[in-house]
Amino acid sequence: MELDETGTFVGRVWLPNEQGPALVVVRSGVLFDITSKDAPTMRDLVEMDDPVGFVRAMPGREIAPFEAIMSGAQESAAAARLLAPCDLQAIKACGVTFARSMLERVIEERAAGNPERAARIRERVTALVGDSLRDLKAGSPEAARVKQALIEEGVWSQYLEVGIGPDAEVFTKAQPMSSVGHGEDVGLHPSSKWNNPEPEVVLAVDSQGRVKGATLGNDVNLRDVEGRSALLLGKAKDNNASCSIGPFIRLFDETYSIDDVRNAELDLRIDGEDGYVLTGRSSMKEISRDPLDLVAQTIGAHHQYPDGFMLFMGTLFAPVEDRDAPGQGFTHKLGDRVTISNDRLGALVNTVRLSTECPRWTFGAARLMRNLAARRLI
Repeated sequence: MELDETGTFVGRVWLPNEQGPALVVVRSGVLFDITSKDAPTMRDLVEMDDPVGFVRAMPGREIAPFEAIMSGAQESAAAARLLAPCDLQAIKACGVTFARSMLERVIEERAAGNPERAARIRERVTALVGDSLRDLKAGSPEAARVKQALIEEGVWSQYLEVGIGPDAEVFTKAQPMSSVGHGEDVGLHPSSKWNNPEPEVVLAVDSQGRVKGATLGNDVNLRDVEGRSALLLGKAKDNNASCSIGPFIRLFDETYSIDDVRNAELDLRIDGEDGYVLTGRSSMKEISRDPLDLVAQTIGAHHQYPDGFMLFMGTLFAPVEDRDAPGQGFTHKLGDRVTISNDRLGALVNTVRLSTECPRWTFGAARLMRNLAARRLI
């Protein structure tokens, strides 16, 4: 997929000759190195009042054609490769943000296969919020009435609490510097037997809570691990290479804004080595909490992020079709190629491996600082 030439796309690449990362901007199909003392890290760029103006004023140094970087066609030891576009930012995520699909799944699950009971529960809910559950907004008075009705029906759960209650689920997805980027392997914990990708829009937010841009992400989900207990969320979400972000951050400018995020349509495609193909979609139009509300629930007087953060906003996608045996549903197989795409943000592609077999994460914040100091960028 080609990038929208009208947009301002920034990212990070690994420079073998420098043994460290560089900030890049995409211009007319070419990547230019714009790393400087004013912006040695993506964190520093996002913190600027006018990052777009800074990027446009930087002449930069040509690195490689966009297509060569995206396809991995550069195979020499000295060739640059794409990294996740964030560095020192915290990696946060919001879950259960699409209340309509979650509510319907819980109704069906708690009805235990009894269509009459499911219909009765659904009838009570729709009497409160109207004919379409997509009109239900988390934290609203209508949602509070639905909550009470579901409690009376005995179908309330902790997932519905964060799905339609006043407080969003916000958790730490990964550690700063640990996310993988486009073209890299994404990891599954070897104990998991039931898992799936989660295609999401990811916001780039500065330390003051200002959203400066957006990108794509795969919030790899271990359904069996988290399903055993919500207290296993950390093990289900934060493993080696389990967080993918990229390919680039599209900065907010005259061509792209938070309204484009609100209306984003994401496409997902999984290609298995066995010829299996699964496609799906996730529409931000159906999110139950506004993106800016999710940001406000993440940062504020209650919690500061001096280096800013990247925020996964959840997904509508939940695969239910059987891949192998009837009733087993979907789960990944090693070698699956996952493509998450959006016409305004590009395409993020990763190959599924075990987290124990993905390259080990060794380049953290300390090594970044030492590398930048050696290059006299800080």
